[in-house]
Amino acid sequence: MKKFQQTIKWFFILLLILTAFVYLNNTSLFTNDSNSEPLLLAHRGLAQTFHMDGITSETCTAKRIYEPEHPFLENTIPSMEAAFEAEADIVEIDVQPTIDGEFAIFHDWTLECRTDGEGVTREHKMEELKQLDIGYGYTADNGETYPFRGKGIGLMPTLDEVLTHFPEQSFLIHIKSNDPNEGKQLGQYLSKLSDSRLRNLSVYGGNEPVASLKETLPEIRVMSLATMKSCLLPYIAVGWTGYVPSACENTQLHIPEKFTSYMWGFPNRFQNRMESVNTRVILVAGDGDWSEGFDTSQDLERLPKNYNGGIWTNRIDVIAPILKE
Repeated sequence: MKKFQQTIKWFFILLLILTAFVYLNNTSLFTNDSNSEPLLLAHRGLAQTFHMDGITSETCTAKRIYEPEHPFLENTIPSMEAAFEAEADIVEIDVQPTIDGEFAIFHDWTLECRTDGEGVTREHKMEELKQLDIGYGYTADNGETYPFRGKGIGLMPTLDEVLTHFPEQSFLIHIKSNDPNEGKQLGQYLSKLSDSRLRNLSVYGGNEPVASLKETLPEIRVMSLATMKSCLLPYIAVGWTGYVPSACENTQLHIPEKFTSYMWGFPNRFQNRMESVNTRVILVAGDGDWSEGFDTSQDLERLPKNYNGGIWTNRIDVIAPILKE
């Protein structure tokens, strides 16, 4: 009986030591507070926002925008200028390859929702896309008025135009298909850029194009569902030890706030661990559906105290003045 009691005693001592180790190794209480400001990622630049009620993958979001508070249209050079002027650190853009070898900056797979054009975006020449009015379909009152009609002609830029216009700014490039050839094509285009320029770029999208791009351009930071899983699943299992899986190196992680409790050491320890392997962490609002962002002052109240990691927002003009005052 005495031996059994000693065994139980040592079991609880070891359990207490292990618990203390896990806590001390993952708490942010004893990490140094950084004086740096949060990294702000402006989704599609400064864009018109819309209500999410009943939204599906087939919803034309241009037909449900809120009453416009600014004159900018997403994925245009003016909207990117406005986002950077509002102190965005990174702007997210969408790329669509064209049949004449360009990359158009445009979100939608088809043209009918936002523009006066028809058909699949990537089945056009860039010259044809340049003729379209990309503000044609926006309405905040169920089609009674179209406040941007006639104001978006010629505003669809190419990727080359964007990177030339903003030679030093940072971009997150979104591949809109799951075609591995598209990743290879984008990788070949980006491989012509200097190393210093590539350090300011990252790419995300479907598993297959991201994998093929990484083969072409292994040094660039990327993200896909596959890269997220290969990093975070083992980290959730053993990250309490401080170990960072090799799959986490040189990637980008978009963490919905709903799942932060699974990230050992979140926020400060987790962020520091990922930064040590050249991985960027972006916090996304809610559960990550439909590009939810931290878009209001009320949203920002949910951020961890002294949080200085990345933040996804659809309203850089609203939150930047609060976080970077």
